[in-house]
Amino acid sequence: QVQLVESGGGLVQAGGSLRLSCAASGNIFSMAVMGWYRQAPGKQRELVASIASFGIANYADSVKGRFTISRDNAKNTVYLQMNLLKPEDTAVYYCNRNPYTNYWGQGTQVTVSS
Repeated sequence: QVQLVESGGGLVQAGGSLRLSCAASGNIFSMAVMGWYRQAPGKQRELVASIASFGIANYADSVKGRFTISRDNAKNTVYLQMNLLKPEDTAVYYCNRNPYTNYWGQGTQVTVSS
């Protein structure tokens, strides 16, 4: 059974930092490109960062230089370190494969106040 559990969100002031974690189980993580997605109110879900099993990462232009994605293959966990947060980063953040599957977790809310 595939399960994705995101955590680490919260309320932070602009310029602050958060570190998100996503624990994966059920054969979705191994050797897969994993991604962090976000969905803001009234907007489509978008991919913000992805990382291959061997560590090559890619970022959306809107987060490049501020966010860092990483993974621990032994723990089936992917992380997103978010620095210099902006109000426009406010969204629910999800992890999934890239390209995404139909398995979505509950997400973790990130709210950045100005």
